[in-house]
Amino acid sequence: MPSISMFYGIIIRMYFAPGEHNPPHFHAYYNEYKASFSIKTLEVLDGNLPKKQTRLIKAWAELHIEELQADWVLAMSGENPYKIAPLI
Repeated sequence: MPSISMFYGIIIRMYFAPGEHNPPHFHAYYNEYKASFSIKTLEVLDGNLPKKQTRLIKAWAELHIEELQADWVLAMSGENPYKIAPLI
């Protein structure tokens, strides 16, 4: 699963495999924590992260929602998703 962005110790990844389960989502990792987020609603689908990191991830995702949607399409076609700028 390639990393598509990294910021403040958070790693954002997206599987690039046709047939990855819906809804469209991405995975976030921070230390021993991990969670998956819906691209459409930005809600946590599975797992948990500290509140501060969850807020940072949602702020980042709001800024890059179109890029996340485009990466999901690439990933579902079996292509490697593009890198997305980190939260600064």
